[in-house]
Amino acid sequence: MRVTVVGAGYVGLVTAACLAETGNDVVCADLDSGKIELLRRNVIPIFEPGLEQLVRSNQEAGRLRLTSEVGPAIEEGRVVIIAVGTPHEQSGAADLSQVISVATEIAGHLNEPKVIVTKSTVPVGTTYRVRDHIAGMTATPFSVCSNPEFLTQGAAVSDFMKPDRVVIGVESLEAREAMDELYSPYVRTGNPILYMDIASAELTKYAANAMLASRVSFMNHIAELCDRVGADVLQVRRGIAADHRIGPAFLFPGPGYGGSCLPKDLRALVATARSCGMEPDLLEAIGAVNDRQKSLLLERTLAALAPDPSQATVAIWGLAFKAGTDDMRDSPAIPLVEGLLRAGVRVRAHDPKATDRARALFGDQIDLVSDPYLAVDGADSLVILTEWLPYRTPDFDRIHRMMRTPRILDGRNLYDPRRMKQYGFHYSGIGRR
Repeated sequence: MRVTVVGAGYVGLVTAACLAETGNDVVCADLDSGKIELLRRNVIPIFEPGLEQLVRSNQEAGRLRLTSEVGPAIEEGRVVIIAVGTPHEQSGAADLSQVISVATEIAGHLNEPKVIVTKSTVPVGTTYRVRDHIAGMTATPFSVCSNPEFLTQGAAVSDFMKPDRVVIGVESLEAREAMDELYSPYVRTGNPILYMDIASAELTKYAANAMLASRVSFMNHIAELCDRVGADVLQVRRGIAADHRIGPAFLFPGPGYGGSCLPKDLRALVATARSCGMEPDLLEAIGAVNDRQKSLLLERTLAALAPDPSQATVAIWGLAFKAGTDDMRDSPAIPLVEGLLRAGVRVRAHDPKATDRARALFGDQIDLVSDPYLAVDGADSLVILTEWLPYRTPDFDRIHRMMRTPRILDGRNLYDPRRMKQYGFHYSGIGRR
């Protein structure tokens, strides 16, 4: 099938490369000519396992083409997928300016009947808004549908190629047949394509991320209670995760969720609810617990450095919001580093992939090192923020020798408290005895 993907960001590029991998003729268009030139040379501006290989192999095979000429690219596709950014505004609502701009471009290049797909994360009603915007500018027939993405950063290629479900909101037989043809190669093992009305598809995306965010905040809330009553959150987690009605996913306590999806989508869902006259108390509480979790981590770090944090050095392992990505958007590392700097603490940090992102954020305010052991040399505390594999079984004897004060604040509960005591560390986790 001839497919045009507008937007070469995280979602758009993964979508274009994966669709090309199953034999479709895909054009990925983006107005950022600098980005397109890098992608043509197989230089991927984001870290996502497997993506560079897909882009390279499908460009070489001629199934994936990259261009900054958006209009001509739209004319080539039978299916046109909108995959541009929808950042949150100050109110929390999604900024749809890029989506509407693409809709305007589509209207000007609708040279034949097409299926227009909104894949960007958008509030309920956006797909119809796109439909009405295009229909007001052209007489050429077209269909619209909503196809929200459920890509996990660090596993996006796998999620697209082997989805646990595909959600599609349609209003016409033409759109359904086109999407059936497009997605049938990815659901051969029987995982479902869930067809529904467009509004339900749009809301499904936000509802899914709000549920995941609620599980993270719930477990962090329980972890705080564990700290206060002397319970062990890992034992509590085992007890509730064994309940088949609950299950184990997203029940790991930590420094708070971040990234480009959960925080932004929760804010947008709150804004949507408010616009309908609803008081989204539960949704707001989920975000408030997450914000407090990040504040608690800073408070605990500074308390351990009393009475004079300005004379201390803190080592941080992990700056990305999660392992498997270089994304630092809404990362717990940001408020922690900012708070430490305000207190006059020297910060030395390591991350396998997010160093360039951190340098863009903090400049020379913190020391970014290429080896995790360099970060702990002479440090008064080590804070674990990201669950990267190299951090899971380090040389603890070496760390103990190198640190000025052998103290570890384990924001991911990677280590056994009893073992850390045996090594001679002052150790604290999240909700661990």
